[in-house]
Amino acid sequence: MMEIESVVESKSEQLLLKALHFGASDLHLVPTKEKFLIHFRKYGKLFPAGDLPFEIGDRMISFFKFLSSLDIGEKRKPQSGSFHKEFLQKIYAFRVSTLPSVFQRESLVIRLMLQNSSYPISSLCYHPKKAEKLLNLVHSRQGLLLFCGATGSGKTTSLYSLVNYCSETLARHVISLEDPVESSQSHLLQIQVNERAGITYAAGLRAILRHSPDVIMIGEIRDRETANIAIEAALTGHLVLSTIHAKDSVNCLYRLMDLGISIEEIRQALIGIAAQCLIEVGQSEERKAIYEILSDLYLYEALATAMGGQEYKLPLQETLQFQVQAVGVNKSHVSTTS
Repeated sequence: MMEIESVVESKSEQLLLKALHFGASDLHLVPTKEKFLIHFRKYGKLFPAGDLPFEIGDRMISFFKFLSSLDIGEKRKPQSGSFHKEFLQKIYAFRVSTLPSVFQRESLVIRLMLQNSSYPISSLCYHPKKAEKLLNLVHSRQGLLLFCGATGSGKTTSLYSLVNYCSETLARHVISLEDPVESSQSHLLQIQVNERAGITYAAGLRAILRHSPDVIMIGEIRDRETANIAIEAALTGHLVLSTIHAKDSVNCLYRLMDLGISIEEIRQALIGIAAQCLIEVGQSEERKAIYEILSDLYLYEALATAMGGQEYKLPLQETLQFQVQAVGVNKSHVSTTS
């Protein structure tokens, strides 16, 4: 028994190391009728990376769940967690998500992230003026700044970059609430959502407000209660940064309204929305972010249009689609830095 466990642990570490050498952002273990298939995701594309027999694959998933403090015996419900491990003399965070399948086995996805990695927004952004705009927005003492975009488009990387700027350059007290903490940041006080311990986004956010933060980072606004507390925090002297699911900056406004936030509350609290995607730069593997920013006059016009029951359209040259076409490269949704 101990020999099998030792083999599984060794194979698990070898698989993680293989994924890191490949430059993968995600590692997938997918059950089929005959075996587990291994895939690495890189720059938005899935690449086959081998397969595993059921016995090894099941034990490997249990091992990763153990490292992530998940319930090993629970295989009927989705679970998520994270663990940290040193490879190549660097500390990495591994975000683990499980999902039950029709094959009576779990599917596993692991997001691979380098720890304490924060990049200046100027180095992430393709257009320098967009970076300047985002930095100007976080100089605000209060208000809500939202990011939206496809999964893996670098939203969290943008958030970490800006809140680290707030902490290190602007000398502000920053607290984050994340599910899970994706990357340990030495300059931030980071809180992880733990619903079993009663730390939901809503409960955690209420607790954070009692710790006198200047800046609050919320991993994601998922529901009406969290949206309301985020608005309340933004209206009471805090700068709040978060992500939300919406296809572009204008639709983000309607998403807030769907969550029960009134136009007037949005008008008073919201200082900007940044929709983003990643593009390839030249022939290298480097990726840069392109931002569609709704703020200032554009935000005022969008809110006025929404109040009139009509749909606002950004000037064409400000949209993601136009900017990507102008650069003349293919769009990618996987960040090399998150």
